[in-house]
Amino acid sequence: QVQLVESGGGLVQPGGSLILSCAASGSIFSINAMGWYRQAPGKQRELVAHITSGGSTNYLDSVKGRFTIARVNAKNTVFLQMSSLKPEDTAVYYCWYAPSKWGKGTLVTVSS
Repeated sequence: QVQLVESGGGLVQPGGSLILSCAASGSIFSINAMGWYRQAPGKQRELVAHITSGGSTNYLDSVKGRFTIARVNAKNTVFLQMSSLKPEDTAVYYCWYAPSKWGKGTLVTVSS
């Protein structure tokens, strides 16, 4: 069994920054990819970023240049550094552990 615990969400003003973190525990294989998805009200869940154990990354086009994903394999932890946040980034952000494990989500609200 795999447990994912996210932290770091909250309210931030447009242009601000937040860092999300996700710690995985249980039956973990550090070779598995990890990442972040998000779901805004009334919209489908979408991939924000993911990272392989080797450090290869993939980003949603709208966050490229603003968000950075990183992981510490030894601690089974993945981070999402979010900068220049926009109101359209408002969503519940979910940690993902390949192939199909999810955290409970953490709310990010970008508003003045």
